[in-house]
Amino acid sequence: MINFFRRKSKYEKLNAEYKKLMKQAFVLSTKNRTLSDQATAKANEIQKLMLALETKK
Repeated sequence: MINFFRRKSKYEKLNAEYKKLMKQAFVLSTKNRTLSDQATAKANEIQKLMLALETKK
């Protein structure tokens, strides 16, 4: 029950956003390649931020 009230860390928020964008890019890959590439590019930027946070620990 305590974990229910726990706030997400910045890394967890970025990870959730990364997963959402990758899922969106996968769905768009069959319909619109340019939008899929844009979503993948955003996800890669978020992944760089995640790696930067990981190295600071």
